[in-house]
Order: sequence, then C-alpha cells, then structure tokens
Amino acid sequence: MSRLTRLRLATGAATAVAAVVVLTASPAVAGEPTVSQPHIVAHFDLAAGQSPENITVEPDGSADLTFASARQIAHVTPDGHTTIRATLPDEPDANTPNLKAATVFGIARAHDGTLYVDYATGTGKTGIWRIDPDGGAPRQIAQLPATALPNGLALDERHGLLYAADSVQGAVWRVPQAGGTPTVWAKDTALDPVPVTGAGFGANGVKIHGGAVWVSNSDRGTLLRIPVRPNGSAGPVETRATGLDHIDDFTFATPRGDTVLAALIGDDEVAEVHPDGTHDAVLTHADGLSNPTSLAVHDGTVYVDSAAYFTRQDPNLLLARLSCEAGL
Repeated sequence: MSRLTRLRLATGAATAVAAVVVLTASPAVAGEPTVSQPHIVAHFDLAAGQSPENITVEPDGSADLTFASARQIAHVTPDGHTTIRATLPDEPDANTPNLKAATVFGIARAHDGTLYVDYATGTGKTGIWRIDPDGGAPRQIAQLPATALPNGLALDERHGLLYAADSVQGAVWRVPQAGGTPTVWAKDTALDPVPVTGAGFGANGVKIHGGAVWVSNSDRGTLLRIPVRPNGSAGPVETRATGLDHIDDFTFATPRGDTVLAALIGDDEVAEVHPDGTHDAVLTHADGLSNPTSLAVHDGTVYVDSAAYFTRQDPNLLLARLSCEAGL
C-alpha cells in the first residue's frame, strides 16, 4: 500500500483501539507463542524510496524485502548489511489504481532461491515477476489486468501455484508458478474494499496454511480463511477474526497452529491473533515499529519490516525472539 493511500486510511479510520495489551503487562496464554527481545537490525533510506513492503526469509536467516516505491528487492543479512538484488523496470506512464505510481508489493521464495514479486503499474507491466537466484534482470511471467492491484503474494510450491491478493478488485488470483494466464480463484464481497468510506484496499496479505488460503482485508479489519477444495477450487470464505484495524500482511507463528502474527500498520502494532479470533498487541511503537507492513517467522525469530508511510521516520527491519509452548 502506498504512502498516500495509507494517509487516507489513517485520517479516515475510526478511533484506534483504546486498550493496548503489552506483552510484559500480562502473562502469556498457555500454549500460545510469546514474542520478546525486539531489536532493530537495519535502518533504511526513506528519501530513496526504501519503504519495505513485504518480506521473505532465506535459509541462512537473511531476508529479502520489497522496497515499494523504489521498485527494488533488497537483501538484508542477519547483521543488517543491505544490498539491492534487483530493480523492476520503470513505468513512466504508470496509472496504478489508488496509487498512480509503479509499486512493487508482495514477495515469495521458492526452495531453489527463485523470487516472485507482485508489480502494480496500471499498465501491461502489472502482474507477477520472477527474479532468478543466479541474477539477471527480472522478467514478467504473468500479466494481470491494468485495473488490478496485486498486493500480497503466496507460493504453493507443492502444487506449483502462486496466489496474489487483489486489493481493489476484491479477488485472489491464481497463476502457475512457471508462468502463464492468471485466473480469478476467489471473488467475494468479504475480499472487497469498503466503498466510499474505506481507503480502497480490500484483500491485502495472503498465505497458504492448513489446506486453505488465508487473506487479510485492510479496509474491513478482518482475517479470512478460504478452504482449498480437493479439485483445487475455492471453498466458501470464512471470517476468522475481526477488529484488526489497519491490518496489512500477516504470518503464522508456527507451521501447525492457527495463531497469526499480524502487522497493524496504522496502529504501529504487531497483534497476536489467537485461533478463537481474539487478539493482543505483542510489539508496539515503543519497540521500534514505524508503520509495520509485513512479517515472517524463521527458526524462532520474528522478522517485522516497517515502512514509515505515516510516521515518515525510520523505515526499518526489526527482529524478535519467538518462544512457543510444546504442541504448537
């Protein structure tokens, strides 16, 4: 999501949740993960367009981030050293819905190191792009309509499929991992943005988990689950949590459980969303968050990138320790 759109979200949203539950203020729920020891490992250059939008983690614990308005994919080592892996081609005639400017959004990683990213331009460049692990220029493998706004991106490598959440059309697109023609996999009012009063961003983050495609809706503050039927089609949309004001992307705390860590961009929080739909703040602005946009979990570590779209201060990458009770 762009800075301008998020400014609209921040100014037009209802009053933020009054009671913030800080991790140290209440004991952890038995069987739930706990987040501790937050620290910032990398600071980025806002003036250069280095607002991190989405994240994936490499096996060695380094991270690959999309820098939205810079159209870049950055590689950040565990000690914070940052290099630019690739830059998406410029689009001088960009007319991206809600944004106008060309913007790179979601990112997903295959086991061989291939990266896939969503690129939104409002032109024929809109779609999914591939960055090979051995370098070379990014190349488009699927073209989405110019009216689409592909945001979150998830890879189901087992079935060779990519899923992209379309924030303006209220849909989830499905694309062969090898590239090809996209199809609308899911379309539902629960995925739509809120007309008139919303910021124009519906379906946002997307993840594959437990035989389903999970999607966040920013305008509606919801976390949704869409079962994948045996034939691969989408089942009915289920609402798993509400009241997640300003939710951007999210991740699962463990591979087996349904506990979610969600980036609440307008509230400067990471929320732990429990399987029953209740949620608590586990990281806040006091920990270093500056409009968090997405998260990842790897080897007991939570990665949170902050874009500073509203604060205009200190876009960064924050790491924290994730401790889980046995059985999750």
